[in-house]
Amino acid sequence: MYDVLIIGAGIAGLSAALYSARLGLKTLLISRDLGGQAILAPEIQNYPGFSSISGMELIRKIEEQVRNYGISMLFDEVNEVKSDGRAFLVKTVTGKEYKSLALILAIGKAPRELKVPGESKFKGRGVSYCTICDAPLFKGKKVALVGIGEAGLHGALTLSEVVKECYWVFPGSTPGAISKERLNYLLSKGNVKLMPNSKVIEIKGDIKVKSIVIKDLKTGEVKELNVDGVFIEMGYEVKTEFLKGFIKLNEKGEIIVDKLCKTSREGVFAAGDVTDIPYKQAIISAAQGAIAALSAYNYIAKIKGLSTITSDWRHVPIERKEEEGGFFLKL
Repeated sequence: MYDVLIIGAGIAGLSAALYSARLGLKTLLISRDLGGQAILAPEIQNYPGFSSISGMELIRKIEEQVRNYGISMLFDEVNEVKSDGRAFLVKTVTGKEYKSLALILAIGKAPRELKVPGESKFKGRGVSYCTICDAPLFKGKKVALVGIGEAGLHGALTLSEVVKECYWVFPGSTPGAISKERLNYLLSKGNVKLMPNSKVIEIKGDIKVKSIVIKDLKTGEVKELNVDGVFIEMGYEVKTEFLKGFIKLNEKGEIIVDKLCKTSREGVFAAGDVTDIPYKQAIISAAQGAIAALSAYNYIAKIKGLSTITSDWRHVPIERKEEEGGFFLKL
């Protein structure tokens, strides 16, 4: 049993995890990828403390802080959330289950799926939506990458460092708005093969991915390529269908929250781009992540009969005490 489960590892989720760790909560962070939309930003110039930083670098810095606190991180996809009145049960597409006293939903905009036969079956079994998370698992193997633009290029560059061969599949004649110099640098690696004017129409395998079926959009030719994995980098979309009936959503599918990042269900908090806050900015996501973690702490503290954080709480040296499997601030 965890004190808090955080779903999502973008800036909001990582910031919530950082504050959760600081508050001493027993925490598990679950996400299908690392960084969310932030990793697509080649340069961020409005995040306090950095005159200029790439989205990837910013995420890595926050991730390092989180890992230094010993937070457990699991790369998986949550597809069901329930409550038994005392705790929350979270289930993932790989069949794992986890319980917690509180939830923080920071799922942002979820990776866009191909929606082809075999994709759902092989999620976590060769189908990945996070190149930087899973590339090391395919060292020396053959893989396919589906994506365009900066996301596709970044994925291809990451894979080129570890895999034996990578087929980069994209629908146009070019992989998007990428400079000729950067593309030539990628191709100089010698293990990335471009597959233009193509689309994946099926992912095949047994207990894991074995091949993909692709269609040439110009000739109509269909062929099968043997691969050990498929990396999908097609951008992001709001994906909150699994939360319908559990908490209140607006007409856009965004989670409705109050100023304390509380949702319509007690014990469930939300932060970042998935909420109905109109301003979708990295710094706002970070702030909401912190607020959600503070609110989750107060909720759990009340359950366990401990002191809650008040409005005059500051970042000062603290003493911790062990309490029922978690660690709580002695205020």
